[in-house]
Amino acid sequence: MLKLVLPKGSLEKATFELFDAADLNVSRNSSVDYKAIIEDPRVDEVRILRPQEIPTYVAEGLFDIGITGRDWVEETGAQVESLGELKYSKATSKPVRVVVAVAGDSEVTSVADLPDGVRVTSEYPELTRRFFADRGVDADVRLSYGASEAKIPDIADCVVDITETGRALRAAGLKVIDTILTSYTEVVANPAAFADPEKRAAMDDIMTLLNGALDARGKVLLKVNVSAADRDAVLDVLPSAKSPTVNQLANGDYAIETVVEKRGINLLIPDLRAAGASDLLEIPITKIVK
Repeated sequence: MLKLVLPKGSLEKATFELFDAADLNVSRNSSVDYKAIIEDPRVDEVRILRPQEIPTYVAEGLFDIGITGRDWVEETGAQVESLGELKYSKATSKPVRVVVAVAGDSEVTSVADLPDGVRVTSEYPELTRRFFADRGVDADVRLSYGASEAKIPDIADCVVDITETGRALRAAGLKVIDTILTSYTEVVANPAAFADPEKRAAMDDIMTLLNGALDARGKVLLKVNVSAADRDAVLDVLPSAKSPTVNQLANGDYAIETVVEKRGINLLIPDLRAAGASDLLEIPITKIVK
């Protein structure tokens, strides 16, 4: 039913891992193949292309939905519908930022300090031109095909680049003076496909699976038994996403279960034992659908 396009490059591995967790396994003949298959009746075709191109192709109707970054939607100006953010990036769950950076020893501390004619290099020339124009700076914006941070100071005065952690920019001796855009990975849809009730239902189903897989990351289901006398003490120790599920057993004891963060479970389990919990079970979770 749906023609789907996934990002190649830095987002590729993280995207495939998310789809696998959502039981939408992406299969292809080799790691360099640009065509793939998802064994799901809602997915008719899968292509793998650069995220820079995806918003335009989706807007033109070559694909019904695609995964790209908000940065490339803004750069291309593509007219697409957003199905929502997927909060993951190539290395972490943090967004990437499109930032303005200059040499670390520069006296410039803000975009307002930059003179007219400032040389700016970026992989986002349109976004960069709009940003500087809005701030009244007549910038000489030049398209960069990569390694933008290496072009300061002899080729450019500043760069507009993406950063997830800021590590690469600092390693290159640069400092960030402004943020143009904060960008998560995003699912975008062709407006005509979005307006089709049958395709829209399929899109919603896929988003439910993807968001369920993301929400389950880093969480486990914890189940414990506890006597009536120790129930309140255990509940005081036990964190929960909402409220723990508490069921009374035939012998008068209680069974308690709740979703908790995997991080910190090594400290939580001994505390629960000390509070009177027994028969503790830690169960992996693959999806949480709200």
